[in-house]
Amino acid sequence: MSRTRRSSFPAARRGVPSPGLARAASGTARAVTRTLSDDPLGGTVRRTVLPSGLRVLTEAIPAMRSVSFGIWVAVGSRDETGPQAGAAHFLEHLLFKGTNKRSALEISSEIEAVGGETNAFTTKEYTCYYARVLDEDLPLAIDVMCDLVADSVLAPADVETERGVILEEIAMHDDEPGDEVHDLFARAVYGDHPLGRLISGTEETVTPMTRRQIQSFYRRRYTAPQIVIAAAGNLDHAAVVKLVRQALRGTPLDTDAAAPAAHRPATPAVRTKPAATLVEPKETEQAHVILGCPGIDRTDERRFALGVLNNVLGGGMSSRLFQEIREQRGLAYSVYSYASQYADSGLFAVYAGCAPGKVDEVLDLTRAELQRVAATGITEAELARGKGMSKGSFVLGLEDTGSRMSRLAKGELLYGNLMPVDELLARVDAVTLDDVNGLAADLLARPMSLAVVGPFDESAFAAR
Repeated sequence: MSRTRRSSFPAARRGVPSPGLARAASGTARAVTRTLSDDPLGGTVRRTVLPSGLRVLTEAIPAMRSVSFGIWVAVGSRDETGPQAGAAHFLEHLLFKGTNKRSALEISSEIEAVGGETNAFTTKEYTCYYARVLDEDLPLAIDVMCDLVADSVLAPADVETERGVILEEIAMHDDEPGDEVHDLFARAVYGDHPLGRLISGTEETVTPMTRRQIQSFYRRRYTAPQIVIAAAGNLDHAAVVKLVRQALRGTPLDTDAAAPAAHRPATPAVRTKPAATLVEPKETEQAHVILGCPGIDRTDERRFALGVLNNVLGGGMSSRLFQEIREQRGLAYSVYSYASQYADSGLFAVYAGCAPGKVDEVLDLTRAELQRVAATGITEAELARGKGMSKGSFVLGLEDTGSRMSRLAKGELLYGNLMPVDELLARVDAVTLDDVNGLAADLLARPMSLAVVGPFDESAFAAR
């Protein structure tokens, strides 16, 4: 298992059905289906809202012989209270352990018997369960995945078994300083806010967590209006909807009592800390450092300019930081920048892994480059290259059914609408030099937090 604001869109565009849309004139609950697009780079995209509020989106791609099917739930680690930290991730593990119809072995063996694959991952704002199968085996995948998400038994013995597995996962994560430094940086920026916590929770929160607590979290959070089902590949939309309804019949998700789909934030508003430095002393051969600041949220109109800026600064081998730190000076094997965006906040950061004795030089060069771009901006040539990278990576990322399925679900779950491919490319094309340089002047001038994992005393960076 992988761990990885309220929308400003009008209700109709967000895809949140009004009570009138969910019911026929006679008052009888019914499903509502719309065609969202006939994308020239893909297939027909359709969306059905069931009477329960659960949403089903599909993209029909007849040229494929496979289908990716995912169940996405609008709950992640930011929805947990302090004592619950790790509950969403714990639940992700447990749902594969058995339902009222299937044992854990049957869940895995039924999919593997047809050459399919299943997995799941938890993030800070959502959880996803997915399967990839041959098109002819889609009915089986729908039945199995809907069963485990809607009707898991959470047996006490399984809770104890998975507790041990998760504690081992946490220990393994602690042995990966290149991963640990990202969590340390999130804590430097967000502190005790849920966005600053580990998705997996900690040994201190996972060890005492009870089945009753997990069961309560499951039934309160996994409700129909919070769930988006998405599928992409060689499929028929009406057939998928029919199979989903059959698979959910008689489960807690089979209801006509729809509530409006909630959009973020449903959890405490984000509070970023003043710039901080956190050091995790660890005897490693390489030091891992992240320098960065609070960024922008996912609905900020500047997000397209941010993608271009990120590409120019540290998004590839031609980027400024890669050329300066690795190619010209040989100070690090890995150096890159990245942006993380949430409903009401975000991060922008630069990561580098280098010899402990080179950390000061790497940080000095990084700070100097960020300050230079904040003060003087980027060039027209860099703008063109950054836009080309954004467009190319997006389109190339749609070459398989899994990425297309994810695009459907994230569009609905996180934005409330699906932006057509052509519109997204046009939005990138529309980014101007002034857009990027204005964002750089704002973003890169913000106070920077620093996270370091390596063989250092905690006071080594006190003055930095």
